[in-house]
Amino acid sequence: MAGPTLKAFRARLLYRALAAITFIGKRIPLRIGQRCGRALGTFAWHVLRRERRKALDHIAIAFPEWNEAQRRATIRRMFQNFGMTLFEIVWLRKFDHAAREQVTIREGFEPLRALLAGGRGVFIVSGHNGNWEWAAQEVASLGPMAVMQRDRDDPDMNRFITELRAGSGIHTIDRGSASSARELLRELRKGSMLVALLDQNIRAESAKVPFFGKPALTPIGIAKLAISTESAVVPIFDERLDDGRQLVRILDPIPAKRGDDPIALTAQITTIIEQQIRRAPHQWVWMHDRWRERPKWEV
Repeated sequence: MAGPTLKAFRARLLYRALAAITFIGKRIPLRIGQRCGRALGTFAWHVLRRERRKALDHIAIAFPEWNEAQRRATIRRMFQNFGMTLFEIVWLRKFDHAAREQVTIREGFEPLRALLAGGRGVFIVSGHNGNWEWAAQEVASLGPMAVMQRDRDDPDMNRFITELRAGSGIHTIDRGSASSARELLRELRKGSMLVALLDQNIRAESAKVPFFGKPALTPIGIAKLAISTESAVVPIFDERLDDGRQLVRILDPIPAKRGDDPIALTAQITTIIEQQIRRAPHQWVWMHDRWRERPKWEV
């Protein structure tokens, strides 16, 4: 099966699983959904051998000092985390901000609130840590938000995620569209928060920066735009706690001004993402080949 065809098949499979989870998740409380998600993740750990092998290979690069038992335990928990995330996404479609607040701990929201009060847009950066959609929904309560996303291989999955975000007033911008740059600038002028996940190796203008001590291609477009518009960059993260609650942390804003080096700024952001991964290594998507070579896209 060809690469793109296989990717499309996996995307359809994931969407169908999400549709089944949606049917169940609408009818059960959050805590029961999390338990179901953990069980689903445990099943995936045993069944998805290719993804398990990739994750184990990648975490060995990041944590060479760990023994095999530590790596396997972490990747098993990663699968469980992903299963819980799927059920939580369904729950997010059903409940509003007041309901989320009962199971969410917030940290560091005031500096971002003050920035937005000044009427200027900011860039929100994050990674695929914890339940990243939960973090976006929480931070969206502070003001208008637009999320940049790549076009997925399955249109149903694209629609599901877009509608989930739209339910909280979050606008989605297709990263690869011809109008994306104009949309970004328009949102900035409106004083919106522009969200991008910068922890993946994608087909975009990129530079190699250190990630767990090894050079990794990382998109630099966000850093270039933040510098050219002198917009602050604000890291945010979600971390699922052992009791099932979500900790949403907003870190100190990083100022950007004309003349700054976009590669240096991208490296700084990547270091912050790495620090969060080290806080909760079982809550990052280790299946992703972060150190893949893409000569065509390198600066």
